[in-house]
Amino acid sequence: MTTRRNFLKGSAAVAAGMAVSGAGRVFAGSGFPAGIIYTRKNPGRWAKKVGSHVPKVSVKGRQVTILTAHPMSAQHYIVRHTLVAADGRVLGEKTFYPTDRQAMSTYKLPADAGKNFYATSFCNKHDFWLTEFSV
Repeated sequence: MTTRRNFLKGSAAVAAGMAVSGAGRVFAGSGFPAGIIYTRKNPGRWAKKVGSHVPKVSVKGRQVTILTAHPMSAQHYIVRHTLVAADGRVLGEKTFYPTDRQAMSTYKLPADAGKNFYATSFCNKHDFWLTEFSV
């Protein structure tokens, strides 16, 4: 489990680093290397999985809720959510288990967190998904 956590943390950091370095335009568009990070606009080979894999974000004040509308079973489930600020700081993370009822996590944004963020969702079968959002 530690290796998976390190991979997911590293993936979130790489995504945020690309955004900070100015690669964000490529990152969010179709020019991002296929097969690494999937988005609503760039689902790659998982086009039929967008509805159940793209993290949905809701914001109320400084509270951010991430929901991945994905069934949870021993064979197929959402492993993790991560909330990352545009400067690369990981603001929150939650690991899920197949026995969890749903993949939902809530975080409070620090006052100095900025305005642009990335919500990530990792599926054990359909890879790493990202939603970019602003508050």
